[in-house]
Amino acid sequence: MPRFLNRDLVAVAAALVVPLAVAAMILPFRAGFSNTNTALVLVVIVVAVAAAGNRVAGALAAVSAAVWFDFFFTQPYQRFTITKAADIQTAVLLLVVGLVTSQLAAWARRLKVIAITDADYLSRVHGIAALAQTARSPSTVINQVQDQLTELLHLRGCRFEYGTLLGHPPRLEQDGTVTVNRRHWDVERRGLPDREIELRAFGNGRFYGRFMLQPTPGTVPPLQARLVAVTMADQVGHTLDVAAAHGGRR
Repeated sequence: MPRFLNRDLVAVAAALVVPLAVAAMILPFRAGFSNTNTALVLVVIVVAVAAAGNRVAGALAAVSAAVWFDFFFTQPYQRFTITKAADIQTAVLLLVVGLVTSQLAAWARRLKVIAITDADYLSRVHGIAALAQTARSPSTVINQVQDQLTELLHLRGCRFEYGTLLGHPPRLEQDGTVTVNRRHWDVERRGLPDREIELRAFGNGRFYGRFMLQPTPGTVPPLQARLVAVTMADQVGHTLDVAAAHGGRR
């Protein structure tokens, strides 16, 4: 099970359990603890759960917090009923603020993941470009790109074919989309096709070869990853073009 899926499942469980546990901890001090302060404590719990998990966990935590606030801290106690107008307002505000802040916390977490991912993509592209400048042979760059593509797209395997265009396999296009029999393939919904996909390498408008990608069933590499893959293939095409200008492949 992927690490992020595990994390989200734990966050959902925490969304259901932690607000109840915190409410139970505050309960002995109910007489000297205002309902406003109790609501603020529960909002903090909601934000923490959302930041650790996702929007679903944050929303569940907000609902859970509002329910247990009603049950333990509004009269009549131990009943899901509120009689005081002030308590109704506090409970509603707790739910609304909890929902809003949980969404913001989850959004902030997503932005952090995207930033880290983008930095990783940039590092990969920079590494291949630097290698292309220093490598003595295009094969060195090709081998490194094969490894990078395998990791980046979660492939079972990857190989490079020089100059051949045999067959009509699915293709990873320059814009990051995938076509099968010249028709658009919905990667986000269906994942990569369950057969080899070609990624062509061009240099100065000339076709030099293609990477044959062997997808792992069920994987859905994001568009950014696919665009990075295309960029790496272009770098290989450029490297082969430079080598050809200096007397052929080395």
